[in-house]
This record gives sequence, C-alpha cells and structure tokens, in this order.
Amino acid sequence: MNTIQMKAYGKVNLGLDVIRRRKDGYHEVRMIMQTVQLYDKITMEERRQKGITLETNLSFLPVNENNIAYKAARMLMEEFHISGGLNIKIEKHIPVAAGMAGGSTDGAAVLYGVNRMYQLGLTKRQLMERGVRLGADVPYCIMRGTVLSEGIGEILTPVAAMPDCHILVAKPPISVSTKYVYEHLKLDSVERHPDIDGMVAALEAGRLKGVADRMENVLETVTIPEHPEIEQIKEVMCSEGALNAMMSGSGPTVFGIFEDKKQGLKARDILRNGTLAKQVYLVKPFNPRLNR
Repeated sequence: MNTIQMKAYGKVNLGLDVIRRRKDGYHEVRMIMQTVQLYDKITMEERRQKGITLETNLSFLPVNENNIAYKAARMLMEEFHISGGLNIKIEKHIPVAAGMAGGSTDGAAVLYGVNRMYQLGLTKRQLMERGVRLGADVPYCIMRGTVLSEGIGEILTPVAAMPDCHILVAKPPISVSTKYVYEHLKLDSVERHPDIDGMVAALEAGRLKGVADRMENVLETVTIPEHPEIEQIKEVMCSEGALNAMMSGSGPTVFGIFEDKKQGLKARDILRNGTLAKQVYLVKPFNPRLNR
C-alpha cells in the first residue's frame, strides 16, 4: 500500500493591515505572512475500500466533510476520477482556532499529498488555484515562506526570507471568532497602520530589528479589548527580551521575536508555568528554500 508522510507547517502574521471593506463584505488586506517550524504530522495511506477516512489525535475535531483536509482529498479525487480509497491521519501540534492557519495547512498538505500519491502532475500554481476554493489561507500554505499577501489574501508575492531568529508562540485558553473580529473592526478609528512596505525593505536588508519595529496588527483593536490576556502575554515576552510581540491573525495566539535563544527559553518557561497560556512553543522561521 502506498503511504506518504508530510509536515504541515503553521504561520504567523508579521504585519497585518486592513485597507477597506468591500461591498461584497470581504476585507482587502496587506499582510506579511511567515511560516514557522511548528507543524502537524500528516500520514496518507491508500486503502482498498472506496471512500475517504480521516483520523486525528484530538477528539473534538471533525473527521468528515467539515474538515478542510477531507475536503481537499475529496476535491482532487473527484476531479481526477480516483476510484480507490484513502486514509488520512492528522497528528495535531499547531494550536487549533489560533490564527496560525492550522486547518488550512492540513488541507494544503493533503492537496500536495494526493497530487504526489496519484501522480496527477499538478504544478504548485495549479494546486494553489484549487486551494483557494477551500480557504483563503490554503494557497499561502502551499507556497510557504515569507510572503506579501494582498487583495482578500489571494494575491501572494514572495519577499526576502526572514532573518534567523527564535519565535515564541503562545496561545491562551480562549477562542476567537475571525468573523466576529472582522465584523467589529472600525477602520475609521484605527490610529496606527503597519508599515508593510518598510517591513519588506527591512526583510530585503536582512534587518531583524527593522522587521520587529514594524510589527503591527490592526485586528488587535478588536480582540485585545475583549481578551486583555493577549496584551498581558505580549508584555511578558517584551519584558523578557523580545524585540517585539504581536497577536497573529485574528488571534488569540501571540508571538514574540527573540534574537537570544536563552531569553526565548526563559520567557517560554515563565508562560508555561503561569496561567496566561497553556500551549507555548519556541520555534524558528521556516524557509522553504532551506528547510524541508
């Protein structure tokens, strides 16, 4: 039986700006997305029985068509008339509903895996075109790396890789609705917008501090008043030596950028031993040109 194992990497937003709300209800954004070396493990196996089965190590996750990974497999298998069966096992490590594209990256990995397993011959661009049907973050999760995202998130442009550093990721034990956050964003009252162009220039120059100085997320104006523990986590990280700390996506995950690994480890242990966050990881940026 043919078996494929893959790593599905999570992401953080180094900068997130919302430009405007469109008439169709979508928001136009400008974001710098960064893949991090925190990943789910995906195993795909061909099976003799027809149909798709999905297993995860978390009992509360759907294992049917409500899971993006399941949808990804079904989409390609139907398009290419694949008659056999497929079993997908997902070992989750990326925090769930955390602003780190955990579901989207699993879907992206399954698209890649089905393409490889059945030798469909789809290019990365063709996989991305199909991935956008599953979710706005899926094309980015196929591309990976350091990327400028524009439009409603579908216009992706690779930029210079993030300089080497350590990224402390901490998810508080709360849930945040992305839909709620965007619906309650009051753009007219947002006083500070991230300098996305300046961040791109800092990346091109390889200046980590220049990147950190420009970290800004306009969605914090909605999420932090609702969940002040997000600001408290940021304060812990910065007090322990982070160059900067910010909420990723619509939250609630917070990440901090550290040059010094020892400082990052100390901040990790402080947060793990406290009550603000239960899922805390010190990781590094993922560069698809260097990492596998």
